[in-house]
Amino acid sequence: MAKTIMIQGTMSNAGKSLICTGLCRIFRQDGYKVAPFKSQNMALNSFITEEGLEMGRAQVVQAEAAGIAPQVQMNPILLKPTNDMGSQVIVNGEVQKNMSAREYFAYKKQLIPDIRKAFRQLDEMYDIIVIEGAGSPAEINLKEDDIVNMGMAKMAKAPVLLVGDIDRGGVFAQLLGTLMLLDEDEKEMVKGLLINKFRGDKTILDPGIDMLTERGGIPVVGVAPYLDVEIEDEDSLTERFHGQKECACIDIAVIRTPRISNFTDFMLLENLNGVSLRYVDRPSKLGSPDMIILPGTKNTMEDLRWMRQNGLEARVVRAASHGTVIWGICGGYQMLGDILRDPEGIEAGGTMKGMGLLPLETIFTKEKTRTRVDGRFLKVEGILAGLEGIALEGYEIHMGDTRSGLPAMCEIKDCAGKQTASQRTRQSMDGVSMGNVYGTYIHGIFDREDVVTAVVRALAARKGMILDDLKAVDLKDFKERQYDLLADGLRSHLDMKKIYEILEGGI
Repeated sequence: MAKTIMIQGTMSNAGKSLICTGLCRIFRQDGYKVAPFKSQNMALNSFITEEGLEMGRAQVVQAEAAGIAPQVQMNPILLKPTNDMGSQVIVNGEVQKNMSAREYFAYKKQLIPDIRKAFRQLDEMYDIIVIEGAGSPAEINLKEDDIVNMGMAKMAKAPVLLVGDIDRGGVFAQLLGTLMLLDEDEKEMVKGLLINKFRGDKTILDPGIDMLTERGGIPVVGVAPYLDVEIEDEDSLTERFHGQKECACIDIAVIRTPRISNFTDFMLLENLNGVSLRYVDRPSKLGSPDMIILPGTKNTMEDLRWMRQNGLEARVVRAASHGTVIWGICGGYQMLGDILRDPEGIEAGGTMKGMGLLPLETIFTKEKTRTRVDGRFLKVEGILAGLEGIALEGYEIHMGDTRSGLPAMCEIKDCAGKQTASQRTRQSMDGVSMGNVYGTYIHGIFDREDVVTAVVRALAARKGMILDDLKAVDLKDFKERQYDLLADGLRSHLDMKKIYEILEGGI
C-alpha cells in the first residue's frame, strides 16, 4: 500500500495545486514512485489522456512533475461549470450529464465507489500518493457527505497539511478559523500547517508562527515564498489574466470570456521573446493587436452573447475587416461561424447567429468528441500561408459538429480511438481559413515550436520586421526546468524531515 499525504487549503487559490506539484517532484527526486490524486475537481481546463478520457489539468501537471503519464484515475470526478448554477459531470473520463448544483449535491455520495476504485488502483501501483483537496474543509454547508476534503482524507487514511495564503492577508485567522470549524476527529487529522506565498523578511513573521503553533496545537512545517515559476494554472483564479505585460514587437490579444477554458493553449506564445500575450475582457482594453484569439469556452452561445452585449464582438468583427489575424479554437472556432444551432438544449438552446467571419454551421449534440490527434496543416490562406505542411498535434474536447463548404485547414488522425466512425469520417479534416480568419477544434495547436514561430514570423513580416533571433522554448524541457525550480524552492523553505515523518506516521 502507498503512503499518503493530503494538501488542503483554507480557501480556493491558497496554492494547494502548486504545493502538491512541488511535493510530487520532490518525492520523485528522492527516488519514490509517486502519483497525484484529486477525487473531485471543478475546472474548465481539462486534458485528454492517451486513452481518450477527460481529466482536470492540475493532476496532469502533477503527474508530469512526478515523471509519469496522466491517468484518469488521478481525477475520477471532473465538474465543468456550464453556468452559475450547474456543471457537466464527468466520471472516470466520461460525461454523465449536466446537473444543477443542488442535484449534484444530492447525487455525489453515489460516486464514492468510483472514488475508492480509482484510488485503490493507484494505491497498488505507487509508493506515495499526494492528494489534493478542494476549496476549504471548513465549508460547513458542504461537509455533509464530503468526498473531496476530510471525507477523502478519511477514505485514504491520509494525514493532512493545511495551507493558508498570506498574500491575501489574514493568514493566521484563515488557519486558526479553519481548525476551529473542523470536528474534533477532523482536526486530529491535520498534522501540519503551511503558510504560502510569503514575501519579505521571515524573521518578522516568526512571532506569529510561534503564536500559530501555540494556539493551533499543530506544528508549522514551512513558510513557502512567492516562487517565480511558470507552472500551468488550472482555473479562472489564475493571475495571468491580470498581468500587465509591456507591449512587445508582436501583440496578441486573447478574449477572456466568462467561461474561458484551456487557456493553457497559449503557454508557448506567452514565453516567446518579442511577443506580448494579454487577456482582454472589455472593448477598451483591446487596442490594435496583431492577432486576436478566441479561446475555448464551456458555453459557446452564452459567451458569444456576453461578447455581443459588451461590444467585444463588434470590435473583433471590425478588426477582421481591417485584416487583423483572428484565430478561433474550439468554442471560439464555433463563434466565428454563421449559425449556432442547439436543438437539444446542450448549451443555451435554440438558434443563434454567429459572428459571420467564416461560413460555418455548428449543431450541438449530446455526443462529446474527446481524442488526441496529430496531423499537418494543409493549404492555409492569408498571411499565415507559411503554416502549410507543418506538423501539428493536440487534442479535441467539444460537443458539436461544425460543417463548412470551405477546404479543410488541417489533416488529422485520431490517436486515442475515441471517435465514432462517423466522427472519424467528418473530422479526419479539421478547421478552415478564409482571408486572415482561422479556426480549428484542436487544443494545443500552439504547443509546437515550429507552429508558433511560423505564426509570429508572419505577423512580424506583415509589419516589415524580421525577427532573426526568434526561438521558442521546447515546451517539455521548459516544464521540466520549472518543476525542478519549484522543488528546489520548496525544499529550501519546508521542513521536509517533518513532512516525511508525517508521511510515515499516517493518522
